[in-house]
Amino acid sequence: MSEQVIAELEAAGQERLAASMRALPQAARDALSLQVASLDLALVQRLVGELVRSPGDGHAPDLGPAEVDRLPGDGASLARRRLAVEAGEQALRDDRVAVVMLAGGQGTRLGFDHPKGMFPIGPVSNASLFEVHAAGVAATRRRYGCDLPWYLMTSDVNDAETRAFLDEHLMFGLPPDTVLTFAQGMLPAVDPVSGDILRAAPDRLALSPDGHGGLFRAMGHAAILGDLEERGIDVIMTFQVDNPLMRPADPEVIGAHLLARAEMSTMVVAKASPDERMGVMATVDGRAGLVEYSDLPADLEAARDDLGRLTYWAGNTGVHCLDRAFATRLATGQAPLPFHRADKRVPTVDDPHPDAPNAVKFEAFIFDALPLASRTATLEVARAERFAPVKNAEGPDSPATCRAALVDRAARWLESVGVSVPRDTAGASAHAIEIDPRFAQDAHDLVGRVPADLAVDGPLLLRV
Repeated sequence: MSEQVIAELEAAGQERLAASMRALPQAARDALSLQVASLDLALVQRLVGELVRSPGDGHAPDLGPAEVDRLPGDGASLARRRLAVEAGEQALRDDRVAVVMLAGGQGTRLGFDHPKGMFPIGPVSNASLFEVHAAGVAATRRRYGCDLPWYLMTSDVNDAETRAFLDEHLMFGLPPDTVLTFAQGMLPAVDPVSGDILRAAPDRLALSPDGHGGLFRAMGHAAILGDLEERGIDVIMTFQVDNPLMRPADPEVIGAHLLARAEMSTMVVAKASPDERMGVMATVDGRAGLVEYSDLPADLEAARDDLGRLTYWAGNTGVHCLDRAFATRLATGQAPLPFHRADKRVPTVDDPHPDAPNAVKFEAFIFDALPLASRTATLEVARAERFAPVKNAEGPDSPATCRAALVDRAARWLESVGVSVPRDTAGASAHAIEIDPRFAQDAHDLVGRVPADLAVDGPLLLRV
């Protein structure tokens, strides 16, 4: 087997790795051969050619503000949102919807050496991100009497630990056959000058996940799309594991997607400030697209309209709705996503460049599917209700800010049904409050469930 793999490496322009393999002892050579055999060498060869050896000309796209269904401001927009909710709820009752959670990362930036979904985030319960989302799925199933399959996309770096954690916690009460885990693809890091595939050890490649845009290829390889078709599901809602305010299978977003007859839709929130580090929806060369914060020119980042509002304000939440047929086209290569170059520092035994960065990684992004869709929709939601990711150990998007957002939302929901919530001098709830999604998914769910004279005189957890 190793000789065949070596020949394939040479044919793909990877003579250096082929020579290194020949110099290894047989056992190490066989171990490395198995890893190389799992690679799509034709794809690696193409990416090296396009992004390393002959990088593009750096064409600056023509950008414009995105078309967004903004939060209701008048009776007509409120009526439109009500229709969207009704359409989404009917799709759920008709079992047309599945949810896919993107959970392929570790909590490295949080100082947490485990899958990010295991991170404890409940302000009172200390529930993990996985548990919060599982509770949301369970609540949606019960509310609409639907199956709502839950797919989790992991990666080779966290798949085994994720599966073990879910098994240990008995899928948080969900039937095991309704929770399906599959791993995204892996791609090798390469030398930033030569494009040679790098090794983390003599018998081990330097591999990394292929980005959240790897979802489509992974769904194809894992036969997820066929499973969805057999179930009669035509709407796929995707979201990131790190946002516990997210409502899995949000009927308003699903309904807006369906009413627009879109192939792909995006949920956005208003940016907190011009320089907030989040991508923004825009038109890119006349098509709907997303611009990463690092790629938005400073003058456009600060641009405002005649009313003083940010021109590029629609921050990407990482939540999308996808038409299954569109996802299938992407998975089968009929509408392939572009890959991006990321210059990184990686541990490698093949290190002719001692200064960082010493390697190139290749990543695909799910939002790059937007320009490939025949029709798209973008829907704004209230940030305080739906978006508070946990990404950094401290500062913005940290556990502290995320838990504060969870508490603030719970306090507002209680106050909306007449419960008095003590506030501190800064206006925040004086006590930690947490509402399990199985108890309530929105403020309306609390009507009749809690008495107006409920005492909030200490940490409060409402759960079934």
